[in-house]
Amino acid sequence: MGRATRVLTIALAGIVIAGSAWAGITGSKHDLRTTLGISEICVVCHAPHNAVDAAASGLTYSPLWNHEVTTATFTLYNSATLDHTPGQPDGVTKLCLSCHDGSVAIDNYGGVTTGTNFVTGSARLGTDLSNDHPVSFLYDAVASADNGIQPSTNPTPIGGTIASELLVAGKVQCSSCHDVHDRDGNQHLLVINNAASSLCLTCHVK
Repeated sequence: MGRATRVLTIALAGIVIAGSAWAGITGSKHDLRTTLGISEICVVCHAPHNAVDAAASGLTYSPLWNHEVTTATFTLYNSATLDHTPGQPDGVTKLCLSCHDGSVAIDNYGGVTTGTNFVTGSARLGTDLSNDHPVSFLYDAVASADNGIQPSTNPTPIGGTIASELLVAGKVQCSSCHDVHDRDGNQHLLVINNAASSLCLTCHVK
């Protein structure tokens, strides 16, 4: 295969992947075109050029990120039964919280920091995450200490394993349960349909 053919193949693969994500977002809660009065569906989160400086924003995961990043300090979930204390949100979770903590406007993207359109209602998690599922922790650190948690090699209902399908760099993040691109159309943007608690039971032994 020549270089030109390889480049074209990679480009076409990128278009297919992007097209799939775009199709999922259309009409979902993350389709913000009507809310913000814009025509581009991806621009609120992603930019092909001049993306956010990941290191400067404290990000370990930044897929051409185009949105202002939260600088909030969060109150974390804690429990006597939790075998591994999570740190402050990082990775993809920090990207999600850059709208859902309510401290950063939805329309703070592309270098804008003066937006006025904030997440409201139940989607606004705030900075107190003490009553939310813990995130940004190493899954295996919990699974190895708690026989109520499936090993990360456990299969998922969508193919692959917990490690390959649900974790990001070995960590539980928002994306472990939620698909921001809503490719499968599950309620609450879930990665796995939770009928009969299927999503919960993928990781939890009950």
